[in-house]
Parts: sequence; structure tokens; C-alpha cells
Amino acid sequence: MKKIIATVVCLVCCDVIAAQQVLTLQQLKDSALSRNIAMRQSQLDIDAAREQRREALTKYFPQVSATGAWFNANRGMARMDIDPKEFISPELGMMMAQSLPPEILATVGAPMSMTMMKNGTIGALTAMQPVFAGGQIVNGNRLARVGEEASLLQRQLKQKDVERQVEQYYWQLVTLEEKQKTIDAVDSLLANIHKDVEVAVQAGVAMRNDLLQVELRRGDIESQRLKLKNGISIVRLLLAQYCGLHESEELRVKSEEFASAVDSSPETSAEANSSLFTFHSSLQSLPEYQLLEKQVEATALQKKMAVGGLLPSVAIGAGYNYHNLLENDRTFAMLFATVSIPISDWWGGSHAVKRKKLEHQKALDQLSDNAQLLNIRMQKAANDVGEARQQLDIARRAIEQAEENLRIVRNQYKAGVCSMSDLLEAQLLYQQTLDKRVDAWAELQNRLLDLRQATGRP
Repeated sequence: MKKIIATVVCLVCCDVIAAQQVLTLQQLKDSALSRNIAMRQSQLDIDAAREQRREALTKYFPQVSATGAWFNANRGMARMDIDPKEFISPELGMMMAQSLPPEILATVGAPMSMTMMKNGTIGALTAMQPVFAGGQIVNGNRLARVGEEASLLQRQLKQKDVERQVEQYYWQLVTLEEKQKTIDAVDSLLANIHKDVEVAVQAGVAMRNDLLQVELRRGDIESQRLKLKNGISIVRLLLAQYCGLHESEELRVKSEEFASAVDSSPETSAEANSSLFTFHSSLQSLPEYQLLEKQVEATALQKKMAVGGLLPSVAIGAGYNYHNLLENDRTFAMLFATVSIPISDWWGGSHAVKRKKLEHQKALDQLSDNAQLLNIRMQKAANDVGEARQQLDIARRAIEQAEENLRIVRNQYKAGVCSMSDLLEAQLLYQQTLDKRVDAWAELQNRLLDLRQATGRP
């Protein structure tokens, strides 16, 4: 029985450990890229564009069609009335009158009616091979290929958006957890102050009001702890849902990176030494720029297709046909050629060509304008990183000053030269500087991500 209980306890512990698996930022990104609904939908867009390209490829091949029909009319579709008198000359009439009996002669001279095609069956198998279509088939295939390439670039942009969102959730969760650690440290500090004040009150060297101020401050800390706990719970659920993880999992993130890096000097970090302010990335390597180029290429092809729609089209074909319209089965094969000239389309088609030219020029203007904006975005991202680093350095120095201030004020309170309000204010200032350092570190990570994405760095 003891062995069974031990086994059950072991299994439960294993499940708890598995449910509380600690995930790194890269593991979360990988999970989101494979499970997030936005990535799945972008893959569906790629598949659809690929099928469209394959569909356009079939336009190069002959178009084969089969036709069959059966009909049964209430009367023949072809009717002919024949009056023999119109074909019998007077001489022939005299000869027939002398040689034929009167009853037969009356029958031969009576008018007759003949009908055909009252019912029948028709069948045809035809193959049409386009010879010239104004370049519409060639340009249509090129346009479909551009669409597929554009869908791949859209997926890259979607991947960047997903990675950005994961990092934002990740650093938000890390920030809240670090602030929770700050709350624990501050609470421990207030517990020591409470103990000292309580002893001083019992000894009659401190006022009861000082003890009440500390207790009120501890109550405020407990309220902040509750808000942080709820915030952490919500962010965990959002991060788990976005990464495609089970909501029931007790998601944990590895934040040792913060502990090891937040206290290091900005000038000694690896990324600071990589000269973030001088980037050598080319615009041509950015998916945003490449997507604009694809738009220009697509509008150029659409303009060519509009021109091709006004040109004659030539096709050759072959067919095999069957019918029994004349009461006999008849089959025959034939070769044929067709030429189609869209004369009436020239009137409106010329305006369609002009419209496509304007759209192409618009795409060129957008490429030029957005290229400048992408360069500005690179520079802004680099400036934001520099500013974030300075803010983090300021926050680090502020902590040192707040620690020293808290130490001095606490000694002054013990010596009776300052009030409890001054001590609690110094403690609050110390807590705020710790929180600002966490916020500055998270902001720096987000700005570094912006710079990597703006310059096309992995």
C-alpha cells in the first residue's frame, strides 16, 4: 500500500513539474511561430497563392471540352414542300399520260411535304490551343508568381509581428515578477522596521503613531502584491494563449537573464560593443521593402495584361464530332483556327490601360516614399536604443542613491532626529527606484527588438 501511495505521489509531482515547466524567450517564440493562429493563416495564404500559380500554369495547355446534346421536337426542324408539276415539262407530262394509268398519274402529280431532324443526338470533342493571346497568359503566370512571392514576404512580416508580441508579453511578465520580488524585499524591510518600532514603543522611546504608520504602509504593500499577482496571472494566460500553449499550464519564464544583466554596466554588454548606432543593413534585405518592390512589379504586369486584352488572339483547334440528324450515324474530324479581334473593347480598354499606368506610377511613388520612411525608422530605432540605455544607467545610479538615502534616514530615525514619515518616504523612494530599473530594462529589450527588426537583423 505504501508503494502505491508513493508511486501516486511521484506521478503527481511529475505532473506538477511538467505543468510548471520553465520556458525561455526563444522557446516561447518557437512555440508561437508554430502554433499561433496568425502564422497558420499566413501559411494558408501561401498555399492559396501557390495553387493560384499552378492554376495560371494550366493556361499554357490546350483547353479540351466535350459537348453532347439530345433532342426530340414535336415536328421536324427542316421542312420542304415539293410540287412535282414544277419539275415536269409539258412533253414529259404527255408521255406520262400516255404510258401511266390515271390513278398512278394522279399520285405522281400531287404535291408532297418532307420533314427532317425531328429528333437526334449530337456529340463533339474539341481541343483549343492558344497561339497568341496578347501576352496575357505569360504575364498572368508572372503575376501569379509575384503573388506567391508576396505571400512569403507577408509571412515574414507576420513572423516579425508575432515575435514582437511574444517579447512584449515576455518582458511584461518578467517585469511584474521582478516587481513582485521588490515587494517581497520591501515587505521584509518593513517587517524589520516594524519590529524595531514595536520594541521602541514598548520601551517608551517611540510614539504609537509611528507603529501605525508602518502597519498602514505594510497594508499598502499587501495591496500592491495582490494587484501584481492578478496582473501576472492575466499576462501568463495571454502569453500561453498567444504561444498556443494550454491555458491550464502554470507557465513560468526564465528571468535569470534579468538578474545577471540588469546590474551590469551598459558599456560592457555584448550588444553595446556591437555598435548599434551604425547599421549597415540594406533596404533591399527588408521584407517591407521587398514587398513594395513586388507591388511595383505586380502593377507593371497588370498594365501589360491590360494592353494584351486589346490585342487580337489566335488559337488553333481540333475536334471529333458525331450526329445522327439524317437518320444515319455520322462521324467526322476537323481542324480549325480562330482569330478574335476585340474591336469594341478598344474604346474602354484604352482607359483601362491608362488607369493601370497610373497605378504603376503610384506604386513607384510609394516605393520611393516608404524607402525614406524605412531609413528614418532605422535611425529612430537606433536613437531609442541609446535613450533606453541612458535611462537604464540613470535608474541604476538612482538605486545607489536611494539605498544610501534610506540607510541615512533609518539611522537618523534610530537616533531620533527624523520622523517615521521621513523613513517611510525614503523606503517608498527606494522601492520606486527599483521599479524604475525593472521598467528601464524591459524598455531597453523592446527597443533592441525594434532595432533588430528595423535593420533586418536576426
